[in-house]
Amino acid sequence: MSTSSAIHFNLKYQDLLLLPQKAIYWQQEKALIAADVHLGKVGHFRKAGIAVPLDLEQNELAVLSDLIFEHKAEKLILLGDFFHSDMNADWDWFILWRSQFPKLEIILIKGNHDIIDESHYHHLNITLHDELLIGPFLMLHHPLVEDDLQSAAGYVFCGHIHPGISLAGKARQHMTLPCFAFGAKQAILPSFGKFTGRVAIRSNKTDRIFAIAKDKVLAIA
Repeated sequence: MSTSSAIHFNLKYQDLLLLPQKAIYWQQEKALIAADVHLGKVGHFRKAGIAVPLDLEQNELAVLSDLIFEHKAEKLILLGDFFHSDMNADWDWFILWRSQFPKLEIILIKGNHDIIDESHYHHLNITLHDELLIGPFLMLHHPLVEDDLQSAAGYVFCGHIHPGISLAGKARQHMTLPCFAFGAKQAILPSFGKFTGRVAIRSNKTDRIFAIAKDKVLAIA
């Protein structure tokens, strides 16, 4: 197991930087890739009477800001479930955030939670797709099953399932860490949003798994 704050990973002759903030920086495209931000989930739960810290949404937008500035990203690719549900007060925070990056190209691959009318995204100069082929990569929200992967137009990048890897310690303790999971034809990204769960996934011996522990990315042997 090797450790680093971030890990460089070459895939299909493309240079990817796997970030501990649970996003990928694609160097050739100068693009940040993130899945399952679930913006608005805090407002959704607070509206239902569930106590959630008010600053959680702003923190996640601040993390995106930091990554954009650090890597000088020109493009943001969101692999679905960007906004959690119906529009609420958290959308206003996003409008303010968007105004700080007027030249940033934002592409949203629509997920099952992205139910806000598309006109609101178009007003903020955000393009929407059900799927999008960029270079060797096919951007989706839902993972494809094995049969569909065989006919996919490119190597798939997706999210949706909030993947995690279950690790066992010497004292029999277990923990499930968010992870990037790279298979032969498909990569599943961890959920960018902190207010989400994760599901331990089954992997093949040929898969490349990168777990995220605090501020480090770990290559799992």
